[in-house]
Amino acid sequence: MTRNPILDELRETRERLLAEAGGTLEGLVAQLRRDESQSSREFVLPKGRTEERKAAAAGPSEVDNHTLAAP
Repeated sequence: MTRNPILDELRETRERLLAEAGGTLEGLVAQLRRDESQSSREFVLPKGRTEERKAAAAGPSEVDNHTLAAP
């Protein structure tokens, strides 16, 4: 199989970032969010995603917990 140097670099970077974040996906997401909050760059989300992100940050909803009252 032919090696692709671009994919090799991407995989190495992914592994390095994951290791730096403690080796878990949760750690990686937390680290990326910290980096984003400390950055001076403006981050733009696709339209409609802002509400989803705010809802996710607020915690699970009744729908997520399956605790809706029966009609």
